[in-house]
Amino acid sequence: MKVCVICGKGTIPGVKYKRRGMAKRKGGAGSKIVGKTLRRFKPNLQTVKINMNGFVRRRSVCATCITNGRIVKA
Repeated sequence: MKVCVICGKGTIPGVKYKRRGMAKRKGGAGSKIVGKTLRRFKPNLQTVKINMNGFVRRRSVCATCITNGRIVKA
């Protein structure tokens, strides 16, 4: 499953909007939303070898946890 083992970050549902029309600040009548498509935002997971409780394990960890130093690399 696409979940970080440290912080539990997973996929989040979202919406992609399709717009039509020129923006008001560019001289148009305003942009309208003409379609909405459901999509999923996935976390940036990396497979790294980490030290968990004295054992070396290969786990999926998000890039935020790696850069913030929440893990100890093996």
